Amino acid sequence: MTVSPELAPASVLKASPELLRSVFRRHAAGVAVITAAGERPAGFTATSLNSVAAEPPLVSFGIGTSSSTWPVLAEAEHVGVHILGEHQQELAATFARSGADRFGPSTEWSSGPEGVPLLSGVSAWLVCRVVARVPAGDHRIVIAEAVAGDPSGAGRPLVYHQGRFTALRD
Repeated sequence: MTVSPELAPASVLKASPELLRSVFRRHAAGVAVITAAGERPAGFTATSLNSVAAEPPLVSFGIGTSSSTWPVLAEAEHVGVHILGEHQQELAATFARSGADRFGPSTEWSSGPEGVPLLSGVSAWLVCRVVARVPAGDHRIVIAEAVAGDPSGAGRPLVYHQGRFTALRD
C-alpha cells in the first residue's frame, strides 16, 4: 500500500471542535429555519436538517442546548421546518444571529397549523410533531414527524458553504 503525499501522517490532525468546523465548512448544506411557538415565537437557522424516513415521514435536526431557542424547543410539541430559497439570505442571517429580533417587523410570518409560526416566501415548509429529543454532546437531535406542509414555493435553494450563505451554480 502506498500513501499519497496529501494523506501523509504529518497532515493528519487530532479530533477537535476546530477540526470538525474546518471539515464541515467544505460540506455544502441546504439552509432551513426551524420555528416553534412559546410565550414568544422562537426560531433558528439550521443546516443539520435531514430526511429520516418516508413511513412515517420523519425529519431530524440538531440544536445546541446553549441556544436561546432551545428552552422553547425543549418544550414544544410541534415545530415548523422551512426550506429557504436563494433570495432569503438575510432571513437566514437574522435567524442565525444571536440576540436578533427574529420575529420583528422585517420577518413576515403567520400562525400555522398547531399554532406553529410559519415564515412567508419560503420554498417549502412542514409542521412536524416532535417525537424525540436525543442527547448528542452539547446538542440535542430532534426527531419530528410531518403532519402538514406545502412544497409549492418558488425558487432555488439557499446553500451554506465555506461559512457563508450562497446559491447553487449551474
